[in-house]
Amino acid sequence: MPIALNVVEQKDLKNKQRYSEGYRLVGNHSAVKICEYCKKAITGKDVCYKNTFYGIESWRCVQMSPTFFCDHRCVFCWRDIEYVWPKWQGPVDDPKDIVEGCIKAHIELLQGFKGNSEAIAEKVKEMGKPLHFAISLTGEPTMYPKLPEMIDFIKEKGMTAFLVTNGTIPFMVEKLIAHQPTQLYISVYGPNKEIYQKTANPISKDAWEKLHKSLSIMHKFKRNVVRLTLVKNYNFVDPEGYARLIEKYKPMFVECKGFSFIGHAQERLQVHNMPYNDEVLEFAKKIQQNSSYKLIDSKKESRVALLARDDFKDRKMNFEGL
Repeated sequence: MPIALNVVEQKDLKNKQRYSEGYRLVGNHSAVKICEYCKKAITGKDVCYKNTFYGIESWRCVQMSPTFFCDHRCVFCWRDIEYVWPKWQGPVDDPKDIVEGCIKAHIELLQGFKGNSEAIAEKVKEMGKPLHFAISLTGEPTMYPKLPEMIDFIKEKGMTAFLVTNGTIPFMVEKLIAHQPTQLYISVYGPNKEIYQKTANPISKDAWEKLHKSLSIMHKFKRNVVRLTLVKNYNFVDPEGYARLIEKYKPMFVECKGFSFIGHAQERLQVHNMPYNDEVLEFAKKIQQNSSYKLIDSKKESRVALLARDDFKDRKMNFEGL
């Protein structure tokens, strides 16, 4: 008969599992992990779609999160959602300690590339001076009470902050208007409440309504994105419905991204739930046909399409010389 573990023992077990999966814990509740595109960029094999769309230098990007806590249990999540804490528990670490700790752990995890014969010397040198924070690794970052201060500190260090949120904590999204990330993403997991509930599996009953509250203030951010993570047999339907929602809130960008059959998502879904690139592009074109948005870019390897009402010169940010 299996022995039941208490909460502390469960957390310790999960932390050991995360370490073996490539995570490095920072402080009491933050984590960093090297993105596969960061590794590919150092060896010149590929770059992240954020490089293709926005100019982000993948080999200088720290993929992190200030919390493992989350109020969603999305079916497509590549993280382990077996243990979900929908409310904050325990201490709250200092934002500067989190940022500095993540940079230190990120650089340490990349040290092996100094002996990699395929690594590009210039990028090996630059990888030791990160320039970007992708606040999207795991959990729901807007649950971290000191997120505004953390974003301020990242930007004070001359780095960009790309924040991804599920939008269910609108009071924190509102606080960020005065502490803006370089680019704010709000994830939308369905064109209506029924499909959203089925795909995102939120813990709170009013998650859909809170999402709309966040979407309603999205226009107050200088750079903002609605992200659609699309899963066959779940939310990969009704492009007309997504188009209506997009027209209502008018984000700067819309990303249509196919779900990836990786990590713990393989325990919940099948490979046939993953849309092909041509299917994602066709879906984006249907949104285009039913909205004022145009398909302006795509990245085949990531199965992602980018829409905007109009393209513009500074879409790709310039980091040359930094």
